[in-house]
Amino acid sequence: MRAALYDRFGPPEVLHEGTVPEPAVPPGHVLVRVHGASVNGGEMLLRSGRLGPLLGRRFPKLVGVDFAGEVVRGPGYEPGALVWGGLPRGRFGAAAEYVAVHPRQLALAPAGLDPVRAAALPAVGTTAITALRDQARLRAGERLLVRGASGGVGSVAVQLGKAYGAHVTALASARNLDAVRDLGADEVVDYAADPAGLGRFDVVLDTYGGSPRAYRRLLAPGGRMVGIAFRSAGDLAYVLASAVFGSRRVRFFSGNPRHELFADLTALVERGAVRPVIEAVHPLSRIADAHRALEAGGGHGKHVIRVSG
Repeated sequence: MRAALYDRFGPPEVLHEGTVPEPAVPPGHVLVRVHGASVNGGEMLLRSGRLGPLLGRRFPKLVGVDFAGEVVRGPGYEPGALVWGGLPRGRFGAAAEYVAVHPRQLALAPAGLDPVRAAALPAVGTTAITALRDQARLRAGERLLVRGASGGVGSVAVQLGKAYGAHVTALASARNLDAVRDLGADEVVDYAADPAGLGRFDVVLDTYGGSPRAYRRLLAPGGRMVGIAFRSAGDLAYVLASAVFGSRRVRFFSGNPRHELFADLTALVERGAVRPVIEAVHPLSRIADAHRALEAGGGHGKHVIRVSG
């Protein structure tokens, strides 16, 4: 089958479309023909080799963790059913013609949503739900600050914040302020603004990373901060310490969504609370372009890989 892969660590140029064996389908698993997959930030670090020890030196390596497509065969789903989901933590290869996963990694995709566009949501959508609903326990009427509001997770978090009844302040680049406002943000602010002038918030969601102290200081009494991105080892050490010490603790988590989360996301999309935000759709053969564009930054939404369909 066709798949995006790389034969050595390095810049986006190491990525290419190649051929690998179709996945084995263990008993009780579902074979999915992939229509679309998305590009996620953590894959940049892995492909570059900066986290090489986590992956080992065996090549070729595949990319992609979330996908949308149609069921070929397997328990729990009719052939042809449109589904979305993600590979288990530590496994890659969603940017390929087929994936084989356990049913707990899947849910029916939202009715009426093109599966290539749908591929923009599984990873970032379940991350935003976990961050705001489960970790921060965001409540109606609270003030929410979303840092990195034009990115994949941030663009969903703005929509979710409004769906949960919060007052949403969004930080984004100047070129993306209007786009973030269109997602429903109550206030939009250039990310270059001094954080000290932003006011106080009940919940801060940091999807960008860097300067965690400055944003933790914005928490009102009883406030909660969730960090999902880190720019340095020092920032990570600070967040780890603040998760234990102090009155305004920072929460973080390592996502590994299952069926229930994907199904919750489906319901949010079907009721109109969340929609995919896509910067660009790239053919599988241009996987390097997608990584290059994401690394350059400044975009609005997700980069999606069209695999088939």
